[in-house]
Amino acid sequence: MTAPLRLGTRASALATTQSGHVADLVRERLGREVELVEVATEGDVNRAPLASMGGTGVFVSALRDALLDGRVDFAVHSLKDLPTYPADGIALPAVPPREDPRDVVVARDGLTLGELPVGSRVGTGSPRRVSQLAALGLGLELQGIRGNVDTRIRRVRDGEVDAVVLARAGLARLGRLDEATEVLDPLQMLPAPGQGALAIECRSADTDLVELLGRLDDPTTRAAVTAERAVLATLEAGCSAPLGALAEVVEGEDGEELWLRAVALSTDGGLTVRMSASGPVADAAGLGTRLAGSMLDEGAADLMTASLEQGPPVRNEQA
Repeated sequence: MTAPLRLGTRASALATTQSGHVADLVRERLGREVELVEVATEGDVNRAPLASMGGTGVFVSALRDALLDGRVDFAVHSLKDLPTYPADGIALPAVPPREDPRDVVVARDGLTLGELPVGSRVGTGSPRRVSQLAALGLGLELQGIRGNVDTRIRRVRDGEVDAVVLARAGLARLGRLDEATEVLDPLQMLPAPGQGALAIECRSADTDLVELLGRLDDPTTRAAVTAERAVLATLEAGCSAPLGALAEVVEGEDGEELWLRAVALSTDGGLTVRMSASGPVADAAGLGTRLAGSMLDEGAADLMTASLEQGPPVRNEQA
């Protein structure tokens, strides 16, 4: 009898739900049994702001260590948490179909952002969201918070903040989408590169498992997140930098192509470099790299450097 595959996951409700979804895909489509193995990461045990811990990677390193030392056979991450640089000994065989990547608002009394009174307290731990919210000019008080989905929504229910901004994908996977009071249009709030997508990693030396898990890869999602992450890599920005990017496969004159949008902002949202481009799906990485290069020519790096030096204009609290 073939031993179950050990799937490494963070212990949060969202992480185990996401990993459980992938486990079901492996059982149903690949015919292999799976057992979940919980792994604590720095981002789970350290309650400091993510930017102070280096941002990208704080939820990933421990899972990769568990892969490399043989405690687990494969791991599932929120793709937006993955560093853009390759990790020795680690393969990314599959990016399953993506959830809706947009952000949502969960506000008191069913309000939307535009309906919140001036001075309302809006909680988010993301400098990307802070800068884009500030750019809307709604007069909101932005408050830095951390914690899982339940913790953040409870801050609204308890009246500590008037609203929080979260990823729609997380609420959808947890079956709590009905708690969102507004889905934000990307024109208002571009998501983080890779938001809404999952990443399945395993040891690159496990070639049979790389091939097996590769059957779960969704080419459309892979192309979109590849373009978005190429923007991120070229601009050398982690999650502490105010940067949003979203790629979508659309019907062009010569068939399917990628439409990519990206924005870099100053901390206060007063200055932005916003650009878009389209190109062949097969050239996703090149499209992202070229768009980011154009943004650099327009001063994107200077905006982000200034933002990192100043820090986000929020009152930081731990959730």
